[in-house]
Amino acid sequence: MIDKRLLRETRHVSLYLITTIILGIAIAGLAVAQARAFARIVAEVFLMGTKLTDVRNLLLLILGILIVRGCLQWLSEVLAHEAARRIKENLRKRLMEKLMKIGPFYVRGERAGELVNTAVEGIEALEDYFARYVPQLALAGLIPIFILFYVFPLDFDSGLILLLTGPLIPVFMMLIGKLAEKKSLQQWRVLSWMSAHFLDMLQGLTTLKTFGRSKDQARVIGRVSDSFRKATLSVLRIAFLSALVLEFLATISTAIVAVALGLRLVYGQISFEEALFLLVIAPEFYQPLRNLGLQFHASLSGVNAANRIFEILDVDDQSEEEPSKDKSGSEIPSEINLTFSQVTHVYEEHGTSALNNISFNVNSGERIALVGPSGAGKSTIFSLLMGFIKPTQGEIKISETPLNQFILKQWRAQVAYVSQHPYLFSGTIAENIRLARPEASELEVEMAAKQAAAHDFIVALPQGYQTIVGESGARLSGGQAQRIAIARAFLKNAPLLLLDEATEGLDAESEQVIENSLSELMKGRTVLMIAHRLHTVYQADRILVLDQGKIAETGTHSELLATNGLYSRFVQEYRGVTE
Repeated sequence: MIDKRLLRETRHVSLYLITTIILGIAIAGLAVAQARAFARIVAEVFLMGTKLTDVRNLLLLILGILIVRGCLQWLSEVLAHEAARRIKENLRKRLMEKLMKIGPFYVRGERAGELVNTAVEGIEALEDYFARYVPQLALAGLIPIFILFYVFPLDFDSGLILLLTGPLIPVFMMLIGKLAEKKSLQQWRVLSWMSAHFLDMLQGLTTLKTFGRSKDQARVIGRVSDSFRKATLSVLRIAFLSALVLEFLATISTAIVAVALGLRLVYGQISFEEALFLLVIAPEFYQPLRNLGLQFHASLSGVNAANRIFEILDVDDQSEEEPSKDKSGSEIPSEINLTFSQVTHVYEEHGTSALNNISFNVNSGERIALVGPSGAGKSTIFSLLMGFIKPTQGEIKISETPLNQFILKQWRAQVAYVSQHPYLFSGTIAENIRLARPEASELEVEMAAKQAAAHDFIVALPQGYQTIVGESGARLSGGQAQRIAIARAFLKNAPLLLLDEATEGLDAESEQVIENSLSELMKGRTVLMIAHRLHTVYQADRILVLDQGKIAETGTHSELLATNGLYSRFVQEYRGVTE
């Protein structure tokens, strides 16, 4: 099976693969020389009565050929696997860069376990495709032709038999391959589904234990594993059937050559030495075709994995479009003034409008609170500002310069974001804080932690700043994780700060500590905050009330209360809940 997309990936390793193919042809040439020497030895010793000492040189020649063939075979394998390694490395790098580019919105819509399986097992499945199948595909076409050039001048009839029977092997391989393709695709899909479901189960293990459903899910994993076992066995059955058919055809074809040679040898139409040489070389003619059939199943796994890999690589990433190559991107101003001009955004996957023709300004140093019910468009505004998505209509400007004129990497360096549920990576506390600025010194990291009121609890830990926090910060409390996230923002020291209700779900003591840290963090910065609590709203200079993707009201807390509108109802409901 030939996949043009995968073949294009071989361009930067073409020298390795070409050398592998040349070595394969050289090995075939040595096999011909070995067969010729073997036929000469047998003919002279058994028919002419020549002593073994007289054919010593030919024996040494065969020994030398065997050694050289082994070395060339080893070198061929090394080069082929090196080519495959480089292709896999390049694909994995591009895949990860693509996932980073298309951002969290795409990833949220996919199953994490399936993406992990694609990035790991999927790319590893390409090893045999590039290291074995691609070189063998070329050798299966070149070596039989190479051998026929030796056979036809010696014996036209044998050459004709080889020429007619040789194509039978790839024909039957293709016929069986149609069935194998379907089974292999089914196997890959079951593996991806199992990986995704298993990761979901691990991440939700606490919930499963709480509701007493962990054993049920274990049984589900068992059923999926059994499905994968059955799919794998189906593929193996076809692979064994394919091997049987190919071996049978190669054996029968060789037998036909042997019978034809034997009959003509009896009638004296061919010499013994030539007949023996042709009989020995016949299996070498079919061997590349048999090897191609054996590697065909590896190609199926690689192609099935590649379909998913290229599906991700082909995802539209317009949100990451940079200024054209002839432009270096506009210089980001020191003071951040934001302008949304008639911005509309529609999520294509479900066709709903998150923002509908909204316009507002944020002056440098101003604190703006975004208030509204779930689905009003608050998070969409943050995603637009961070460049994860682009407006469907309208324009966002930064100090009169359109946002799309900036290089996104440079623009994001000017934005700090603290969310409700900050993500901490499985590493040390210092590494998680330094994520904001990798080149920061230990002193700068400690200073940021002190500003975020995190230093005291960090130094109280057994390894201090070198304490491993675990995946998603599992070894820290919610308040501690939030303070680490705030320390990141202090270390980044960006002029634009985006806060997504950073005190949500915390106890009173932690909430007060974090509020003090956030108040310090907001000083001298342009701030947009998604607010669900009144004490957060009180810190804002101006409030934008969103409803169904539109700005329903705007003003200060007291001004909005006086209008007795949507904001006033929010305040009344909040006070009713908290009293």
